[in-house]
Amino acid sequence: MNIFITGGAGYVGSLLADSFSKNKDISSVICLDKDPMPEILKDNSKIVWIDANTADNDWQDIVKEKSPEVIIHCAWQIREMYGQKELQEKWNILGTNNIFDFAFENNFVKKLIHFSSAAVYGARPDNSLDYFFSEADAPREKDYLYGKEKKTSEEELRKRYDKASHRPQVFVVRPSSLTGPYNNHVVKKFGLQSVLRNILPIVPIANDNWCRQFIHEDDVIDIISMLALKDLVGEYEVFNITPNTLLTGHEIAKVLGKRAIKIPIPLIRLVFFLAWHITRGGIPTAPGGWKTYSYPIVMDGSKITKKYGYNYQYQSREAFEVDDGRYNIK
Repeated sequence: MNIFITGGAGYVGSLLADSFSKNKDISSVICLDKDPMPEILKDNSKIVWIDANTADNDWQDIVKEKSPEVIIHCAWQIREMYGQKELQEKWNILGTNNIFDFAFENNFVKKLIHFSSAAVYGARPDNSLDYFFSEADAPREKDYLYGKEKKTSEEELRKRYDKASHRPQVFVVRPSSLTGPYNNHVVKKFGLQSVLRNILPIVPIANDNWCRQFIHEDDVIDIISMLALKDLVGEYEVFNITPNTLLTGHEIAKVLGKRAIKIPIPLIRLVFFLAWHITRGGIPTAPGGWKTYSYPIVMDGSKITKKYGYNYQYQSREAFEVDDGRYNIK
């Protein structure tokens, strides 16, 4: 089997590529990314590296030569680029549509796995800790560009699937916040976890309802491996992937040994606005992003357990607190 992974230089893509390359039944892992190959994949004879952008048209013939049975689409410009919305839309929406078109136009593709996000549900004032969004709830994000573009990509995927004559099995996954030792010690993204762990002396929270769900990188790898390699029932499936547990801001502060301090939402909005424009996007506080630090999005991730019997190895607190896993590289 050959597997095609977009975003091979990214956090999730590189871990998946490394993990799949260790499977004796997989001949090659074709990785595409506009960024350089990460250290974890160098000197790996199974990796076929394509230096390209999904939004361009210079990679399709190379991938066709390998005829991958499975496509895993991880590539995404997550951090909004300051003053470059058109370019970001080209990379994310056009690039993603190119991947979808490739999957539906080539009969050798048997499965397509698309990474979406919990952000599609939208962080809103009426969200609560008591309501867990299920896959039956419609995506509704309209302001935060990351969530809005992920929502658009899901809509484009469904439209293309409905019109296609060749229909590979499709899986859409909406993960909660990813974490684990590889994220903490190798990737070190300048995001919420990095800021809370390494920069801020306190944990700022908007209210007692603010929370996060966490999924461990090992669970993500195992879920995607199951979807990619096992013979599963279903034609077009959407899954929230997260344990049905959460950490409130107060609990996050306790795990980190810090104090939780309430910050009024208007002040959070002001700080986000100033940080975004003063640093020209250097600090990832994009418009609408303040909502994700003010209101909860809680998902029900039990569908994948009920349908395919997958049991999460780590609950949210364990995933966030326990610095352990198969990629424990310190």
